[in-house]
Amino acid sequence: MSQAKSSSFKSKNRGVFFLIAPVLIILITMGIRVAFPTLPTPFSGMRPDNLGVVAGRLAPCPSSPNCVSSQSLDKEHYIEPIAYQGESQTAIAALTSLINSQERTKIIAEESNYLYAEFASRWMGYVDDVEFLVNSNEKVIDVRSASRLGESDLGVNRQRIEQIRKLF
Repeated sequence: MSQAKSSSFKSKNRGVFFLIAPVLIILITMGIRVAFPTLPTPFSGMRPDNLGVVAGRLAPCPSSPNCVSSQSLDKEHYIEPIAYQGESQTAIAALTSLINSQERTKIIAEESNYLYAEFASRWMGYVDDVEFLVNSNEKVIDVRSASRLGESDLGVNRQRIEQIRKLF
């Protein structure tokens, strides 16, 4: 094989490798996720250190569209809080039970008026941080749901909160 043909062959193989490698990584990650659904993935990200309640408020949403919050001041990120009736302790207990019944969720913090849970996607293991804060004066539960990674979530966080509202 001549020098030119050998160089052309290597170049073509390198191009194929760069096309196939990302697909293989995704398929391997999905296979591991199916076999070991509780293992963290390269897509789970790091747990944020700005979550929780500060001065009666949840953390604001970042500028990216992958977050919703009932305490947001802008239309893009705003979502209605979840209304409840009865005692706040009963509401948080019902919410805890509901979250625990969901697949691929883990409650990280639970207090008398606050709940923080992680929701992981089925195939890639992307993690969303979801917080609930009971406002007993207004009989609502403020919510915040945000993706850890990426820019867009294709509406998943909004859909999740609406589904929880429906089930609640």
